[in-house]
Amino acid sequence: MTPHAPVTARQAGERLGREPATIRKWAQRYKVRTFGRAGREVVYDYADLAVIEWCIWDGHEIPATPEERDELRTARRTASV
Repeated sequence: MTPHAPVTARQAGERLGREPATIRKWAQRYKVRTFGRAGREVVYDYADLAVIEWCIWDGHEIPATPEERDELRTARRTASV
């Protein structure tokens, strides 16, 4: 999957083990990066949602913006290499 793969709430929910409604709540609460619409569905940035999922799962504070979440994802990737 590409770093900023476009996904619907249903697709993200399947990959992250969450309900689509939860994904939509996160999108609203944390201002998740979006790529527009596919028909009636909003298309989200999977990488942004995955960082939120990781923060929740690991008990970290969720960065306020998509850009800050990008920085966290990059820092985590660099630290694991």
